[in-house]
Order: sequence, then C-alpha cells, then structure tokens
Amino acid sequence: MTAAERKNERAAFEDGPVPRYEAVKLFIRSRIENGEWPANHRIPSENEIVTDFGVSRMTANRALRELANEGAITRVQGVGSFVAPQKGSTALLEVRNIADEIRERGHTHTSRITLMKQEDATPEIGYALGVATGARVFHSIMVHFENGLPIQIEDRFVNPAICPRYMEQDFTAMTPNAYLTAIAPITRTEQIVEAVSPRPWERKLLGIGRNEPCLMIRRRTWSDTANVTTAHLLYPGTRYRLEGISK
Repeated sequence: MTAAERKNERAAFEDGPVPRYEAVKLFIRSRIENGEWPANHRIPSENEIVTDFGVSRMTANRALRELANEGAITRVQGVGSFVAPQKGSTALLEVRNIADEIRERGHTHTSRITLMKQEDATPEIGYALGVATGARVFHSIMVHFENGLPIQIEDRFVNPAICPRYMEQDFTAMTPNAYLTAIAPITRTEQIVEAVSPRPWERKLLGIGRNEPCLMIRRRTWSDTANVTTAHLLYPGTRYRLEGISK
C-alpha cells in the first residue's frame, strides 16, 4: 500500500461509522469480492494492518480471526493469511479418492507421509479390523494437500491378511484409497461423521488455530466378508464440507 493509499484508508477509518475491526474486514472483503485479490492471494499480516491502517494489534487480529471463521480467508500458522478458495467438498455417501476430487476441481493434489509402520493391534483396532488384539497390523498417517494447503489428515490401519504389500507402496504417487480399492474392491462401508476438536499434533499438521473445529469421518471398509481397513479422516471445518445426496 502506498503512502497516499494508507492516508486515505486511515482517514476512512477515523471518519467511518463502523468499528475499526469491521472496517478492516470490509476493506479485505471488498478486495476479494471485486477480484483484486483472487483465491490463495496473500493478504496483509497483522503487523502490516497495524502499520497501514493505524489500528491496534487486537483490532487487526479480531478482523483476521473473524474473516477466517466466516470462511473468507485461510490462516496457516507460521506462513500467513490467504484468500480462501471455494470450499472443497467430499461425497459423504460414497468412498472416493481424495486425489480425484481435487483434480476434478482443477487443482493440484500432493501428499506427505508422516508415519508408516507395523504395530500390534489395540483392542479397539483389533475390533475394527476383525483381528485379534496384539495381531500385526499396518498403520499409516499422511497429510493431503490441495494447491499446497493441507485439507485432510488420513490416519489408517490396514489388515495385512488382505493387503500384505501395503507397506511397500509409494503413497506419494498413489493414494492408499486407490491402492486398496484396486487390491480389495469395496463391498461394504461403515461411516460415522462428527465434529471434533483436533489434537495439538493434528493442528500442527493442518496449520490451523487452537479454536478451529474439524470434521472427522470414521470409516471402515470390507471386501466380501473381510475387514480391509479402518481410517480416521480429519478435515479443517473452514476448508471443507461434506455432502450427501440420496437418489
């Protein structure tokens, strides 16, 4: 912002009838709505807003926080704030490959593996997969990104009896969903959706604040009569929505 623009904005804030945090929000929204700031455009930081508009840090923070809660912007801790793209969606009544969903929107899918190991099944995981407590299972955790923005944590356990070569796959080139569906076609699905508060390590992976709610899909799948996998899919609530259409 030039010195002249800064002077004009400050004057508008001082003379305007709305609270200063609302004036900041209106300024940012006007740039978004008129197309000057497109999706994923970096918006001014708290420090820049304080300097450019002569407001307090509390005012700048409130404006950005409320814009994020309203879905107008996305805040990534340690990176900055960006104009939010149109909120992505996933089909609730079917099991789809997240990479396909992202590509259908004309966006780029990438992923990062944070865990890939063999573990002994806990009673809960043993029940979910239909195996004995203590039996060997495969455990993977990965983050899926849409245009570089984290939108899902996939925390998955797999039955080795059905997919013995799961650990050998390159899941940065193909998603676990695509691989498992090819190896063991889904014949039955159980899905539970709930709103949850993410744990600290999940907030860090998603780059979200402490108070941002998330949507969780708890999913189990079968191929014929065998339990194949159980997965927890975590989505930031301000970046994604779940849709269900009954025909």
